[in-house]
Amino acid sequence: MVSVGKLCGSRLILQTSNGDIHPWTHDELDFEFLGNVREKDWRIQTNVFGNGSTTRGREERYLVPFDPTQEAHRYSILWTPDTIIFYIDDIPIREVVRTDDMGGEFPAKPMSVYATIWDGSAWATSYGRIKIDYKYEPYVADFSHLALLGCRVDPIQQVDSADRCAEAVEELMSADYAILTPMKRAAMRRFRERYMIYSFCYDQHRYGNVTFPDCDYASSEHTRFGEWGDNKIPPKEVRRSKRRSRKPSAAE
Repeated sequence: MVSVGKLCGSRLILQTSNGDIHPWTHDELDFEFLGNVREKDWRIQTNVFGNGSTTRGREERYLVPFDPTQEAHRYSILWTPDTIIFYIDDIPIREVVRTDDMGGEFPAKPMSVYATIWDGSAWATSYGRIKIDYKYEPYVADFSHLALLGCRVDPIQQVDSADRCAEAVEELMSADYAILTPMKRAAMRRFRERYMIYSFCYDQHRYGNVTFPDCDYASSEHTRFGEWGDNKIPPKEVRRSKRRSRKPSAAE
């Protein structure tokens, strides 16, 4: 669980990465808390990199119906050889399914867990209009109840890791959090409809007419986003409920 402090103009990142071992071909999965202005809705970003694909960031951003400086929430990433699912509390908010067309852009090498705080003045708050103010340092984030489930391997040797980890992977893939039931998919769809404010899938200014194999361009979701990838109509649900902190509910 995570509780963060004053982060205007900054980025708190909870991530898995192997950049220290593979600096040019690293894999990465991110939860990013983007610095916020008091009394404004908080934004969280998820991102996926595979095999050093940093020029093709797969960012999604969401407004969240709670204040992470006031209470702790659970942030989880399920990563298997075929699927990535991001969770906030018990709600899946994003699913990435591996396809042959993704090639090496699906994270596949062993990763470690990191937590870092960055100066995000260039873009993190109000598109860079509000900079970090170091008079508020030190910047602090509290983490608790960290759980790492899976198969531990040597990030360099990786000797017989696939065979040795097969049982652990099978156990992960059969767990409740790895199975997106119709109810969970409905909760994920509601979350994305209400709170997602940016998707890389629709950002024509960054990627032109490039299509990504992990984007569902046939869904109704794409009609809500403009050529910059931003939601054409910012979610009203969050704006009406400012400072009313609550957890997303699967039953809503």
